[in-house]
Amino acid sequence: MSLTLRRLQDYLYEKYKISKPEDLKNTQRYFLKLIEEVGELAEAIRKNNRMDGDNIKGTIEEEISDVLYYIAVIANTYDIDLEKCFRTKEELNAKRYGHTVKIDK
Repeated sequence: MSLTLRRLQDYLYEKYKISKPEDLKNTQRYFLKLIEEVGELAEAIRKNNRMDGDNIKGTIEEEISDVLYYIAVIANTYDIDLEKCFRTKEELNAKRYGHTVKIDK
């Protein structure tokens, strides 16, 4: 099964609903975690730490995954559909900047 933003959001919602239901709407906590992960991503980029084989620990790949994770969790706290939001924003950008490449070909 391929992973879509919608599937990622649904998975994380179900995960937190079971494991941490009290935190489902804890936007502040997740935002602080996001900032922490962005800092770790900055360090991994500075060091150019890339994934080697299956070793993801401390790499750019790991930290980008963590950033995406917390973006999706924050979107869930606001009931934001990231796919819909992204498409709407891309349409706006296409008009604003004259982009001709479309997300759906």
